[in-house]
Amino acid sequence: MDFFQTFLNFDVMIRVWPMLLKGVGNTLALAFTTVTGGGILGVLICLVRLYAPKPIRWLAIAYIDVFRAIPILVLLVLVYYALPFVGIRLSSFFAAVTALGLVFSSFTAEVFRAGIEAIPKGQVEAANSLGLPFRVTIWKVILPQALKIAIPPHTSNAVAIAKDTSLASVVAMPDLLKQATDAQALTANPSPLIAAAVMYLIFLLPAVRLVSYFEQRYRHA
Repeated sequence: MDFFQTFLNFDVMIRVWPMLLKGVGNTLALAFTTVTGGGILGVLICLVRLYAPKPIRWLAIAYIDVFRAIPILVLLVLVYYALPFVGIRLSSFFAAVTALGLVFSSFTAEVFRAGIEAIPKGQVEAANSLGLPFRVTIWKVILPQALKIAIPPHTSNAVAIAKDTSLASVVAMPDLLKQATDAQALTANPSPLIAAAVMYLIFLLPAVRLVSYFEQRYRHA
């Protein structure tokens, strides 16, 4: 059997195409849910980290430090396999969203913290002098400016977490990698893994280019 028959067997790829397509859908759903939920949670944690009373700020700092330090694979295993021992059972999808979202939110919190702290203090003082409520100052003054600073690193983190969705296969989540691995076992041929790699490139390469665009666009923002 030659190289093409082993690694680029199109007959095998076509045969397992429905499995791979299902995996792509699950991977995209997992990535979208993680980035959306983790992003919102991260901004909230960031605001707690900066503006809450000191004891609560310490808890936010501990949250950020712990989930930035713990490997995603370890967290996935803990969420999926350890939580049932304390009566919490999550499906493989929600276990993956939980683990990935916790990690992504911690990085998001730090990115937005850096963005907020880069805003001149005069902006907040001007808002206070106008009598704007705190929530309006945050929503209308602080976050829009912080977003411009945070977009490039935040987008980069989103791409990284989208790649890390492949780790969800360890908790039997039928993502693209899991479906490709099952297809490889079914056909006794590694071609499905090559097809999966191409699919990852198709939806991640534009995202990588988007990061570069944002870095150029907001470099002098």
